[in-house]
Amino acid sequence: MFVLDKNGRPLQPCTPARARTLLTKGRAVVHRHTPFVIRLKDRTIDTSEVDGVELGIDPGSQHTGIAMFTAQAGERRARYSIRLDYRGATIRKKMQQRAAYRHGRRTRNLRYRKPRFFNRTRPSGWLPPSLRHRVATTVTWIDRLTRWAPVRAVHLERVAFDTHALTAGKPLEGVEYQHGTLHGTEVREYLLAKWGRRCAYCGAAGMPLNIDHIHPRGRGGSDRVSNLTIACVPCNQAKSNRPVEDFLASKPKLLATILAQAKAPLRDAAAVQSTRWTLWREVDARLPTHVASGGRTKWNRTRNHLPKSHTLDALAVGKLDTITETVSRVLVAECTGRGTHARTRTDKHGFPRLRLPRRKQHFGFQTGDLARAVVPTGKKSGTYTGRVAVRATGYLNITTVDGTVQGIPHRYFRLLQRADGYAYTTRKEGRAFSPG
Repeated sequence: MFVLDKNGRPLQPCTPARARTLLTKGRAVVHRHTPFVIRLKDRTIDTSEVDGVELGIDPGSQHTGIAMFTAQAGERRARYSIRLDYRGATIRKKMQQRAAYRHGRRTRNLRYRKPRFFNRTRPSGWLPPSLRHRVATTVTWIDRLTRWAPVRAVHLERVAFDTHALTAGKPLEGVEYQHGTLHGTEVREYLLAKWGRRCAYCGAAGMPLNIDHIHPRGRGGSDRVSNLTIACVPCNQAKSNRPVEDFLASKPKLLATILAQAKAPLRDAAAVQSTRWTLWREVDARLPTHVASGGRTKWNRTRNHLPKSHTLDALAVGKLDTITETVSRVLVAECTGRGTHARTRTDKHGFPRLRLPRRKQHFGFQTGDLARAVVPTGKKSGTYTGRVAVRATGYLNITTVDGTVQGIPHRYFRLLQRADGYAYTTRKEGRAFSPG
């Protein structure tokens, strides 16, 4: 749990049991509900011993893992983990939809409007809104954690794999992949991400996967990454040195899918590649930042016998000797946005069809607030904690981890935390940690 002194400055995090004891004795008050932060009433940072914590960040295109840990002599102990779920795909879809509406209105036989082209310059380092969202969200959470915990340094995975080097026509048996402890890791990680960690021929998962040449090397196939896929051992042995057209002659749809997937770019990897430098500059301007590659992250995670997850990858970023402790539960922060500026809804042609009320708050609540509803009687009796959807009628909806409950009177609700653009849930980490 995060702990602040009586002046709101961060102290060393404590265990949930310790936080409950402080609250029960009246020595602390709840400062924030999610993530849970307490504020001590009888202590300042000047009279406290603060060792500090560090952050590990594993950036992704759809999810980013953040791990907070203590580090001493190469040993890491996890203290808190967060997984950020982005809404970049939604932003991209909305931007494309808006562009289509505008293009449609401008090309129809409507009133003439003078073209405006000279006001469309883009500054240096410009990123599309969907990518800028990823950077801004990650930086926002680093700033938040810095306010709640004594963060001393950040370990950032700046690149999972170098897509330019992989597609530049270099053979995979070059010096950069032949030597060192990270031998072949970058290439395998790229292929696992591109093919969904499943065998391309049978779809099997959860078993050892080999790198396979789609067009066999013995028949003139190249070593370029566009000619590689991953296959389970039985499929790899069955295909052997046969052309993929012969191996999948009885499955023409699967053959077409594999050939198309082999040529398709890895969009998620491109998104991460586009934002890596901007994210590093933003983080480095705030805290001392150490960078590492995804290959080293996977190597660290594998030799510490940890399963694959964004938060455990974040814990394994950078140089370390051993990981002696992990967390059991992870906070999932899903980006939901803060509503919309538009006060209308459009038809399929992009023209307004109805108007939305300008008032967003009803009975002291607005959509997205975290609240607790205690219903004493009736078929909906019980206690519900989740996000509220307001209604002008006074009968509100609440969405919990078990689903949505509709039509609860507003008098049964108690506000826990104002909407901040995120929906919070918790989930179990990959598995219980056992060193060795």
